[in-house]
Amino acid sequence: MKPAEQRTLAGIRAELGRVIRYDDESIVNRVWIMQRYDCGCFPALAKARTATVETAWHEAGHAVAALAVGARFSSASIRHACGQEGRVHGIRAANDQAFVIDAAGQIAQRLRNWTMLERDDELRAWLPTWRSDGGDARRFRRTLRERFGGDECGAWRYSEQLLTPLRLTIREVARALLVHPRHLPYAVVAAVADGR
Repeated sequence: MKPAEQRTLAGIRAELGRVIRYDDESIVNRVWIMQRYDCGCFPALAKARTATVETAWHEAGHAVAALAVGARFSSASIRHACGQEGRVHGIRAANDQAFVIDAAGQIAQRLRNWTMLERDDELRAWLPTWRSDGGDARRFRRTLRERFGGDECGAWRYSEQLLTPLRLTIREVARALLVHPRHLPYAVVAAVADGR
C-alpha cells in the first residue's frame, strides 16, 4: 500500500470510529449529497442523502464481490455524474464468476434493508424486469452463461449465497465510501473489507 493510501485508510478508520453509533444516512459526506442536490436530480437534501446511501451499498456490493471472486479493480466511487451514480472502475480477471460481481449491486441493496426475494417464483418474476442498471443486468446475463447456461435464477441464488455472509463487510465498505469525499483505491477497499 502506498503512503497516500495508508493516510486515506487511517483517515477513514478514524472517521468510522468517530461515527460508529450513527446510521448510514447520518454519516454521508456533504460532498456526495451536494453533487446530487446541486444538479437538480433530487428535490430535497434528504432524498439526495438517501440516494447516496443506496449508491454506496450498491457499489460496495460490486467491490466486495470482486474481492470475493479474486478480481481486481482500480477504485470504487459514489461520485454522481451524468447517467451514473457511482462505479467500481476497471474490474478485471473475474474468471467464470463475473456474473456475481454484476448481480452484487442489486443484492447488496436488498441486503441493506433485508428485502431479499426468498421464493424462487418471486425471483423469476422479478429478474425479467431488471433491465436498466448501468449495464449490470446486461453483463450479468452475458457472463452467467459459462457456468449456468441460461439459468438466471440459479446464478442469482449462487451469488446470494456467496454475498449474504459478507453483509457486514459490504456495510463497512459502503460506510467508508460515504465518509470519504473521494474515490477509494483498490488497496484501501481491500484493507477496509479485510478489517485490518
